[in-house]
Amino acid sequence: MLDDRKKKVLQAIVEEYINTAEPVSSNALTKNHGLDYSSATIRNEMADLEKSGFLDKTHTSSGRVPSEKGYRYYVDELLKEDNISIEEIKYISSKLETKVNEIEELTKITANTISEITHYTTVSIGPKTEEQLIEEIKFVLLGSRMIMAVILTDSGLVKETIIKFDEDINEKQVETMNYMFNNKLKHQPIETIDRPLEEYLYDEMTYSVNVIKPIIEQIKRVLAEEEKIYLEGTNKSFDLPEFNSLQVAKNFINVLDTKELVSDMLNSGFAEDINVYIGEENQKEELKDFSIVTFKHKVNGKELGTIGIIGPKRMDYSKVISVMKYISKKLNEDKD
Repeated sequence: MLDDRKKKVLQAIVEEYINTAEPVSSNALTKNHGLDYSSATIRNEMADLEKSGFLDKTHTSSGRVPSEKGYRYYVDELLKEDNISIEEIKYISSKLETKVNEIEELTKITANTISEITHYTTVSIGPKTEEQLIEEIKFVLLGSRMIMAVILTDSGLVKETIIKFDEDINEKQVETMNYMFNNKLKHQPIETIDRPLEEYLYDEMTYSVNVIKPIIEQIKRVLAEEEKIYLEGTNKSFDLPEFNSLQVAKNFINVLDTKELVSDMLNSGFAEDINVYIGEENQKEELKDFSIVTFKHKVNGKELGTIGIIGPKRMDYSKVISVMKYISKKLNEDKD
């Protein structure tokens, strides 16, 4: 446990390094952070923090930089969550007032807003399909042997698919299917559709298996489609000094190009709405150079997807988390 003086010195070092990307000296702390201690006292505290693993000393100067342990302590104990300006609040409000028809649009707008304000790359993904409830299934006759199925979930996700048959069907049959499928599936988890086909073939369903089977198979197929991952602000990261390293830049590009890796990254946090992973805390080797902050995008308790911010370990955690928390508050205010 750190005493108050060490906390103030560590907080000042982390924030100075985030701002400058330069190793921090005692003189910089005295000049820029108004610490009411002598330079000698600050140097002693810095030495103690280094000895305890909260700071690292660089080879090229006498200054210190935060270690991963230092960043973690800062995020958990010292971080301010009101690091957001009036102008940024107005910008967020204007962006979130955009009318959207699908939940994926809202997730993309939210991710873009976070990227614009924080200047980091964001990745986003919609809610897990299997965790959603079926709100409605609508069948529309397109031809004598073809219908369109529209599946709406409780989170606002909309999926559409075309189903073709080997025998003719008519408008009356489609109306009956609309009634029957909604009667059996409305407010049920999507995974319900994975139950044996026989459970859907009740006596009142007089259609042949040739009609019912392709409907269920195609609905299952479209719901199991690969998750769409959206990137915002990819080029912003390359303006950061950490990305002057060819290896770091190459790793960053490889991460964003690997959908499975990005999906795992976004789906890794469950306990909290906001999860922070710093360097070695990331399970995947490819992510060890970076910090990841994931944000569970919810409105009135319904999960709409996950947004992840990927950046250097010298990330402005205070800004990122402040923006995320304000957006979460704003979304739920607007939807109440």
